[in-house]
Amino acid sequence: MVKSQTLVLDRTFAALSDPTRRALLARLDEEDSVSISELARPFPVSLPAIMKHLDVLEDAGLITREKTGRTVNCQLIAQPMQEAVAWLNRYERFWNKQLDRLTAFVERDQPPTKKARKK
Repeated sequence: MVKSQTLVLDRTFAALSDPTRRALLARLDEEDSVSISELARPFPVSLPAIMKHLDVLEDAGLITREKTGRTVNCQLIAQPMQEAVAWLNRYERFWNKQLDRLTAFVERDQPPTKKARKK
């Protein structure tokens, strides 16, 4: 993987690691463009704290901010998350294989059911 792609993934996962930032992204997913004050309203943290979270999200390329007059609106950019999902999907086969092995192990150590004993 190219170093710049690794940096994008690192920033994306770091941004997504915080529950407040994930909640901010979820709110942005509901509407096309939301002002920062509207976005911050339901959170029990200060506006400067929300601004810091938005800085992290913007640095990760997950949002854009656009100033119109005195209002700053935020918009969601899904591309970095799509790249993260693509990276995770590369390992899906590995995890499915591990889960299949776990299922076989658990089923092997289970006592026979009543239906199986009657046969």
